Amino acid sequence: MNTQQKILNNLLEKPWLPYVAPFGLFLLLTEPARYFPSLVPFLYVAKTVLVAALLWFWRSRYAEDLSEGLSFSEFVVATLCGLLVLVLWIAPEGIFYQFETGAGFDPYAMTASNGAAIGLIAVRLIGASLVVPIMEELFWRSFLMRYLIDVNFRSVAMGAFTWLSFLGVAVLFGTVHHRIVLGVIAGLIYGLLLVYQKKLRGVVLAHGVTNFGLGVYVIVTGNWAFW
Repeated sequence: MNTQQKILNNLLEKPWLPYVAPFGLFLLLTEPARYFPSLVPFLYVAKTVLVAALLWFWRSRYAEDLSEGLSFSEFVVATLCGLLVLVLWIAPEGIFYQFETGAGFDPYAMTASNGAAIGLIAVRLIGASLVVPIMEELFWRSFLMRYLIDVNFRSVAMGAFTWLSFLGVAVLFGTVHHRIVLGVIAGLIYGLLLVYQKKLRGVVLAHGVTNFGLGVYVIVTGNWAFW
């Protein structure tokens, strides 16, 4: 076995890699959109497909994180938390500071036909509602929230609480969203849900409800700035 192969094998054995790599890839394919707007549709499709592929490739690594199902009451609470974040995300528009404003993700302005726009909307909705919640919650609240308690994060119980891990993740979660203040609030709500339920599935569900509801709102109203 050559040196490069050994390095690759050692990297693949790192317990943090399946949590960090999909998130890192998503960010890596998001940043060029600032400088090459014409590539936005292709970059979004690419990052959705590639991140989904990584999550599927490492699915066995996440089995323990997502193994515990939700009771009916837990399902309802998680759904309500997702709806709460959705309302808080939309209602105060224009009140809180955000990094930048713009047209947002407008598929009709990015494509040459209605058919292509509808296809892009479908990919965006699926990506935001399914791929992003799983990817982000595995990174933020399964990995990082526990890593800030102990670098041997898999030894830390899901939903374990310290002020550093709880507040630190909420603040960092906010910084990767244009609506930074609302992002921090969302991070606090999702974090509280995890601390309360001790189950990652509940937070993934809440995050998915928020993103799906936001997508429906954007499609119905045409307020693409929220995307």
